[in-house]
Amino acid sequence: MSTPETQVSSLPMPPERYISNYTEENIRRNRAPRPPPPPSQHEVYSMFGIQYNNDEMIRSLESQNIKRLIPIHFDRRKELKKLNHSLLVNFLDLIDFLILNPDSPRRTEKIDDLSLLFVNMHHLLNEFRPHQARETLRVMMEMQKRQRVETATRFQKHLERVRDIVNSAFSALPTLFDEDENGGAKVKMEVDPLDSNAAAKNDPSYQHDRMMCKLVDAID
Repeated sequence: MSTPETQVSSLPMPPERYISNYTEENIRRNRAPRPPPPPSQHEVYSMFGIQYNNDEMIRSLESQNIKRLIPIHFDRRKELKKLNHSLLVNFLDLIDFLILNPDSPRRTEKIDDLSLLFVNMHHLLNEFRPHQARETLRVMMEMQKRQRVETATRFQKHLERVRDIVNSAFSALPTLFDEDENGGAKVKMEVDPLDSNAAAKNDPSYQHDRMMCKLVDAID
């Protein structure tokens, strides 16, 4: 008796299936599903029915039972060009079979050849993923460094400008203290007499004092 095949979807469940598990009531009662723990270094996990191992970031073609069309040591640029040319040639052959003899069994063979070429090309492109991740991280770090250097440069310019403004303000302040004979500091009062007289004339008590002084002078 054959074992039943497991039905595995090639796509994740719709978002509504996940959202319905995280209602406010489920969260309040601690019924919401917990996030899965991160896999350990040598743990094997399944995703969409395919077993993956953390030891290898990109699975080899041999481990997936796929024929390898590219050598072990090769120039990726040249191999990509060769695979691209092979795709074009096999696609033209497939068109010829469809035109001349659509029922020929070679048609399915060409389709299988095209699929194998696409898989090898896709695998070859995937091998650039670690390099792409490192280059992306390097570019991000260079951008952050450049932004921080520019920010520090602008801050230094503003700091120098503020220092100049503060020094100019201090140099423009009048002298408030003077040294006495004993070497101590005493407050130096410098009042403009014109300002003093103008302020006194506006004072009502100043007018009364002037009137009293005139009466005393008249009596004398």
